[in-house]
Amino acid sequence: MKTRLMFDFARTILENVSFDPKLFYKELEKAINHLLPYDVEQLAKWVSGYVQEKPELHNSLELINA
Repeated sequence: MKTRLMFDFARTILENVSFDPKLFYKELEKAINHLLPYDVEQLAKWVSGYVQEKPELHNSLELINA
């Protein structure tokens, strides 16, 4: 349950900072470093879908594809 809260928190933060591509990248990097592997997989799926409508955030996909 605690990991789900961390995943939801990371997703909320990313949604809130999506106005700034550099900040989004930085927060995504932090989330990847702090979440468990399963949650990172879930976050990667979410980010892939989320940035489809936001081309300015496409460079953040390199973090989840690495």
